[in-house]
Amino acid sequence: MKVLHVISGGETGGSRKHVVTLLSKFAPNTAALAVFQDGPLANEARALGVDVRLLSQSSRYDLSVLSKLVALVRAEKFDLLHTHGPRANLYGALIKRNIRIPWVTTIHSDPRLDFMKTGIKGALFTRLNLWALRKVDYFFAVSERFKESLIELGMAADRIQTVYNGIDFDDIPRPHTLQRADLGLRDEELVIAMVARLHPVKGHALVFSALAALSDPDIQLLVIGDGPLAGELQDTAAQTGIGRRVQFLGFRSDVADLYALSDVALLASYSESFPLALLEAANARLPVISTDVGGVKQLIASENMGWVVPVGDSAALARAIRDAKQRKHELKAMGERLYKHASTHFSLRRLYEETMATYERVLAIDRTRDKGV
Repeated sequence: MKVLHVISGGETGGSRKHVVTLLSKFAPNTAALAVFQDGPLANEARALGVDVRLLSQSSRYDLSVLSKLVALVRAEKFDLLHTHGPRANLYGALIKRNIRIPWVTTIHSDPRLDFMKTGIKGALFTRLNLWALRKVDYFFAVSERFKESLIELGMAADRIQTVYNGIDFDDIPRPHTLQRADLGLRDEELVIAMVARLHPVKGHALVFSALAALSDPDIQLLVIGDGPLAGELQDTAAQTGIGRRVQFLGFRSDVADLYALSDVALLASYSESFPLALLEAANARLPVISTDVGGVKQLIASENMGWVVPVGDSAALARAIRDAKQRKHELKAMGERLYKHASTHFSLRRLYEETMATYERVLAIDRTRDKGV
C-alpha cells in the first residue's frame, strides 16, 4: 500500500502536528507528503524522516499544481489519496476523476467555521470546501462530534470513521532548561499556558474577559501561537486592563518547555475536534481547563483531571481559573491522573493502527466495486 498525503504546508496548529507525527510512523516507501509551500511543517516532517514532495505554487490560486499532483499519483502508483484542510480538499475534488484511486480526508476542524470573520472571500472559500467534501470517498473525523457534524451536512455515516488524535507519550518527564524567571514569572503565580492559533474560533477574547473579571495580579497567561488576530488581540488585552498579565509569545518550537513551567493548560475554543495541544499538556502532566468542544470530555474524563466549561461562557472560565488557583497545591496530582488516562487511550501507535485498518477497508471496498460485486 502507498498513500499520498496532501496538505497546503502553511498550517501551524493541530493539523500540522497530526499529519507530521502520523506519517513518521509509516514504514519507508509506503507514504509521502505533498505540500504547496515550504516552511516549518515541511521541515519538521523531513526531520522525522517523512518523504516530503514540494509542489510549488506562485499563489494559492495557481492551479497548475493540479497537473503536478496527477502526475505524481500516476508516476509513483499511489493507492490512496489522503487530504488535509480546505485547499487540499478542493484540489482533491478537482483531480478525482483523473487519478481514479480512493480519496479520503481528515476533518480537523468544523468546515463551516474555518473561514469565520473573513468576509465575502471567507464565505466563498467555505462554499468551495463544502462542495469538495461532498465528493470525498471516505472521512476520518477526529471526534464523534465532528462525525455528527458531517452527517448533518449530508455525508453518509458508513463513510465516516472516528479516529481520535494521538501522540507519543513520555514514560518519564523530559528535562527542561527554561525557567519561570526567564519569562519574568514568579513561583507563587498561577501560570496558564494557552496554545492556539490566534484565530476567532479559539476564543482568546473570551479568556481576556475572564481574566479581567478576576482582577488577580497573581494569574499570568502565556499566549502561544500566531495568526491573523495577533495585533487585534494585543490591543484587546491592553484595552481590558490585563496587558501586564498576558505574554504573547508567538509561534514557539519549545511548547513542551513552556508547559513544564506552567500550572495549567487552557483551551477556550468555540469549536475543536480533539485538540493535540491538550494531549501535549497531558504529556507534560498538566491539568486542563477547556470549553466543552469536540472530544474534550473523552480526554478530561473526570473532575480530578481538569475542568470542562460551557462554550462561550466567560464567567464559567473565570470560575474554573479561580478554582485552579485556590487548588494550586492539587494541580500536580491532577496532571498525573490526566497523563495516565491520556497515555493509555490516545497514543500515536493507536492512531496509526486505526488509520491503517481504515485504509485497508477503503481499498477492499474499492476492489469489490471494481469487480462489480
